[in-house]
Amino acid sequence: MIDEMKHAAMANAIRVLAMDAVEKAKSGHPVLPMGAADIATILFTKYLKFDPIDPLWPNRDRFILSAGHGSMLLYAILHLLGSDDMPMSELENFRQLESKTPGHPEHGWTHGVETTTGPLGQGLGNAVGMAIAERAMNAAFGDDLVNHRTYVLASDGDLMEGISHESISLAGHLRLSNLIVLFDDNGISIDGPIDLAESGDMIGRFDAAAWDTRRIDGHNPDEIEAALDWAQTNDRPTFIACQTQIGFGSPNKAGKAAAHGAPLGAEEIAATRQALGWSEAPFTIPSDILDAWRLAGLRSKQNRKEWEKHYAGLDGEQKSAFDRRLRGDLPVGFDDAMAEYKRELVKDAPTIATRKASERVLNVINAEIPETIGGSADLTGSNNTRSTDQETFSADDYGGRFIHYGIREHGMASAMNGMALHGGVIPYSGTFLVFSDYCRPAIRLAALMKLRVIHVMTHDSIGLGEDGPTHQPVEHMASLRAMPGLVTFRPADATETAECWQLALKQKDRPSLLALTRQNLAPVRRQYAENNLCARGAYTVRDGAEDGADVTIFAAGSEVGIALAAADLLAERDIPARVVSVPSFELFEEQSPEYQAELIGNSPVRIAVEAGIRLGWDRFVGSDGLFVGLSDFGASGPYKDVYRHFGLTEEAVAEAAAARLETLKDTA
Repeated sequence: MIDEMKHAAMANAIRVLAMDAVEKAKSGHPVLPMGAADIATILFTKYLKFDPIDPLWPNRDRFILSAGHGSMLLYAILHLLGSDDMPMSELENFRQLESKTPGHPEHGWTHGVETTTGPLGQGLGNAVGMAIAERAMNAAFGDDLVNHRTYVLASDGDLMEGISHESISLAGHLRLSNLIVLFDDNGISIDGPIDLAESGDMIGRFDAAAWDTRRIDGHNPDEIEAALDWAQTNDRPTFIACQTQIGFGSPNKAGKAAAHGAPLGAEEIAATRQALGWSEAPFTIPSDILDAWRLAGLRSKQNRKEWEKHYAGLDGEQKSAFDRRLRGDLPVGFDDAMAEYKRELVKDAPTIATRKASERVLNVINAEIPETIGGSADLTGSNNTRSTDQETFSADDYGGRFIHYGIREHGMASAMNGMALHGGVIPYSGTFLVFSDYCRPAIRLAALMKLRVIHVMTHDSIGLGEDGPTHQPVEHMASLRAMPGLVTFRPADATETAECWQLALKQKDRPSLLALTRQNLAPVRRQYAENNLCARGAYTVRDGAEDGADVTIFAAGSEVGIALAAADLLAERDIPARVVSVPSFELFEEQSPEYQAELIGNSPVRIAVEAGIRLGWDRFVGSDGLFVGLSDFGASGPYKDVYRHFGLTEEAVAEAAAARLETLKDTA
């Protein structure tokens, strides 16, 4: 049996720190930590394998506070356990600029924060990815090196968000028994009682998704402990609905929405202290209670030391592979393999869709890099994201390297973030570019957290043809290029596709997105280049006359071929034209001002061509430059007819350039 008085005192330490920090900041959510304190106390003192002195220990359990608005729960625990990164001064500085205690937990900013949460449901989605990565690493390196669990504290809001359905059904299908979700079932949201908006049965929902489920009293330490004991033995993911009272201990606000996102106020805090039997001043923890927490913080030290002993005894090859994968370094021979593959492309000069070119280069990549794990949202044959040697990652084989995510784009993108956060694997997956809208919240968080995840987005324009405007992306590239920290690629042929994949894999601290065609494209690059030309974001694929070009045409992806054909037409009219391929706006912006100025040049006529909207192209052509593209949604029909319908042809480009040049001559 648990010593209830000791447990209550330890849990109350979380409650008062949350109250005090939110009150001092005059901002925040104190009542979730107050309600979930009993759950967290049992979890962190008896179950979670976590050493606050070494928070990045590879075989630690992961704790995900999916309900990120309750961040003071995690910050208080980190302080109480003895994290060097969380002195009391940081709790007193809650929600202040550059503190270690931001309003919502931020990965990479505070030790012990496994992922950035706040957008509800994302933490749960990340946790599924972490559980997948743990199983994949376990399959590669064995139980002694990789064997840990992922715990989630989720709120009603997390489970209302649509992503939760995608994530829990995927986890149940994969039988991720290393995943345990603790539901803070307090029955309250910002607007009031949950039954204002929700009548569903959460237990029934998780039962239907093939989870093991249990409902407990979230304030009864014996029930919490019994449920967590039971969870350790399950062969499916576990869902524990912990019935709690939001703001537990507050005489006038407990169980009410009133304090969901606001300080309790000095008067209510004083009353709560009295109700909890807590007489200490703000931000003061009695030594006996702090000692009990610090002793709990030492609980996993022996586990870590035993793991380190096993790690030290590994043979050199296995240790080197494990370390390399955790560092995120690519294998030494990768660049040589890619160089050889580029030589083959120049020799073969294939006319193929860039989605097919991506599939071919993945055969090289996945043979060289054993940690890549691919997938698709039920579009494997369309996205071409599965290489010939990839087996399926499944409940029966966690050693597989291809995940069938089903039609769960949002859950897929969030799971990939969790896989990258776990470390040791490089996730990539595919869907149609138009469905990047479904993935966008997770892509944004990947950029915020600086994660190497790679999104393969095919059917990248009106070039997909007959499926029509519902499936034809028009504004998507401009929208994605606007996102800070995301590197977008739109390659023009098979060689550029290989180079863009190479660059994406080398982005250790940011996500990438490859936009690829459905339609076949002729080679743009017919000469081997040792350097990766796409690395500069934009480069000249055809020069004009020696004394300068009258016209420079900038294009990306499938429209580079149109630009080259337009340059041929202009040459027939004795108008020298230069063509610039722009596979990556972001990489171009990272080049020197001198290179940027040289590449943009000083042609009197500058024109951009893309099967999308103009937004972003003024960087190359100026506000008075020409643009041949789209300003409305697409249309259904064979893709060549659709291109002609919208005036996206070499004739239209050449005519627009020639007409502008003539106008300039007339006004000179």
